[in-house]
Amino acid sequence: MDRMGNGGDAVMPLDTITLTGLRASAFHGVFESERRDGQVFVLDVTVHLDFAAAAASDDLGLTIHYGELAEEIVTAVERDPVDLIETVAERIAEVVLAHRAARLVSVTVHKPSAPITVPFDDVAVTIVRGRD
Repeated sequence: MDRMGNGGDAVMPLDTITLTGLRASAFHGVFESERRDGQVFVLDVTVHLDFAAAAASDDLGLTIHYGELAEEIVTAVERDPVDLIETVAERIAEVVLAHRAARLVSVTVHKPSAPITVPFDDVAVTIVRGRD
């Protein structure tokens, strides 16, 4: 049986790489001030994959280099502005799933400086995407 449950009844959970609190400065938002002044976005990304082959062989090529992944994610967030943080989350998911080892990803985009008129600590969106 493999870890996705093919060949048997039980499904073993996948392993994870978690990047928490990545920060990227960008100009996303629907308001002119957001596009002009920009703000910091905070990103939490959990990648689900199988570490078994990488761990057995001690081969970085069989997993995902989390340092490089962090840089790719921040670059994706900091490029061309969009209106919605939902769009930013989708962009991040695409970057992660471009890695062959990634099977599933959870992405949370926090916008702690969102233009909300009542006191708040954070606003965030979370998406989960996997391979077809």
